[in-house]
Amino acid sequence: MSFPHGRTVYRLRAGLMPDPYNPSEQIREDWEHPDILPIEGAFIAQTSTSLLGDANRAQAVEAKSLFCDGDRDIQKGDRIRDGEEGGPIYTIEGIPPAADTNPFTGWTPEREIPLTRSVG
Repeated sequence: MSFPHGRTVYRLRAGLMPDPYNPSEQIREDWEHPDILPIEGAFIAQTSTSLLGDANRAQAVEAKSLFCDGDRDIQKGDRIRDGEEGGPIYTIEGIPPAADTNPFTGWTPEREIPLTRSVG
């Protein structure tokens, strides 16, 4: 399966920085300088929106799904930017489904990866 009218989204992964407790090791914490991977031919679909709030605050939580090639390097904690700079950014909070490969043909199907974004 491919998405003939899919578009490019960007996987953001926190960059490496020195561990404050052990400077000889590095940890992924630097969101100011993320590693960026373009994912071409992707499709983002709406799944739900929830409104949360009380007397002092209103918040919306949006859930979407990313559909892309199964062999893309996407992990829990990565972020997905929908389009170029300034596009909405979604977080991958769960464990993305495995990129299963058919043992007879080598074919890897597209994956559906849950995304969330909170506003407010």
